[in-house]
Amino acid sequence: MQAFQTKFTLNCAGRLLDLSKPEVMGILNFTPDSFYSGSRISGVDQALETAEKMLNEGAIILDIGAQSTRPGSNQISWFEEKKRLETIVPQLVKAFPQAFFSIDTYNSRVAEFAVNEGFHIVNDVSAFDDDVDMLPFLKSAKVPYIMMHKKGNFETMQKNPQYDNLIIEILDYFKLKVELLNNAGLKDIILDPGFGFGKNLNHNLELLRSLESFSVLNLPILAGLSRKKMIRDIANVEVEDSLNATVAVNMIALINSTKILRVHDVKAAVQTIKIYNAVFQKTQR
Repeated sequence: MQAFQTKFTLNCAGRLLDLSKPEVMGILNFTPDSFYSGSRISGVDQALETAEKMLNEGAIILDIGAQSTRPGSNQISWFEEKKRLETIVPQLVKAFPQAFFSIDTYNSRVAEFAVNEGFHIVNDVSAFDDDVDMLPFLKSAKVPYIMMHKKGNFETMQKNPQYDNLIIEILDYFKLKVELLNNAGLKDIILDPGFGFGKNLNHNLELLRSLESFSVLNLPILAGLSRKKMIRDIANVEVEDSLNATVAVNMIALINSTKILRVHDVKAAVQTIKIYNAVFQKTQR
């Protein structure tokens, strides 16, 4: 069981994001090929409508991406990724100044564009492995950084992934990355263990059971479990019918020290957190 008194705050362009209790990150994908069709956004009007709905339902962070990183996905150029975002990013920042926005990208030039337009957080599924310019950019930008663990590339990472010791290997990976980020002057770091990224079902289950192990680094943990294949395989459901299973694993993630739930379905996640807070926290928000 986690240590409930741990407090985390992130400096987002002078505004503090308080993660002393768990919060929800809503997913908006400007892609035609994300694994869940319900998360795909096309056009400014739909983006603004979806963002408003998520914020009204209780999301604190909106995570905006234009590059699918699902296993087996084909990667587009940074130029095409940026092009997909050019219209909507400034519109979102203007329409919802109270929100915290993260850019879901492993391309430093896309991250730079979003941050210059007013985004607050960089969410990098490659932990600056896939773009050598990401760490220098982060050093200059000084924005909070979500780094995820993945093993292998997007095309092959789910083809028989192997670990000698899953938790130790991921923990050692994060320790090295945190040291590099700290040396670059970055302290506001969030850890994403990367469910489904170079991990089979047994790996994912071990990871879910052992999330609290990463608390040794004294950094907030993000869990991205929403509607993923591991959940669908266990519950024997299609992606459209996987909300109930998502709620179940999100509760397990919260019990095991998660501070951010990255989800497609904000209302359900907020309700899950309210139940968790009522049961496990001394005071409710």
